[in-house]
Amino acid sequence: MNRVVIAALACLLTIGAQAGDGLVKKQSQHSVAATISKLADIVAEKGFKVVARIDHAKAAAGVGLTLRPTQTLIFGNPKVGTKLMESQQSIALDLPIKVAAWQAEDGTVWVAYHDPATLLGQHSITNRDAVAAKRSEEHTSELQSQFRIS
Repeated sequence: MNRVVIAALACLLTIGAQAGDGLVKKQSQHSVAATISKLADIVAEKGFKVVARIDHAKAAAGVGLTLRPTQTLIFGNPKVGTKLMESQQSIALDLPIKVAAWQAEDGTVWVAYHDPATLLGQHSITNRDAVAAKRSEEHTSELQSQFRIS
């Protein structure tokens, strides 16, 4: 079961390389809305549940403020999250998983999330990370081609 848990998490979140702090930030070739929609489709195909899709620009407009397109997708799977929380309940601070997409001032669309392996380390979860690293490598090229992120 541990192998399935980490494989699913890594599969969903291997869109690109990470910064030293564990924040993965990659450019998308799609609009913010299309990027989040494509990710939501991938998440659903992998058996995860979309918990929320937050349109921050729409919320800003609702209070008379302006914000370039910015959305957050929140998704998870109790089978995955529960196993991680059994190892260390503090990871509940970072679950469900959140992925943000935004349009920069120059029109570039960016996607960011926290690297799963880094999260495991931050929460001292050491009994589930070897599989995450292996699966991360296996699924990077698949998701990059489907998601068209550079």
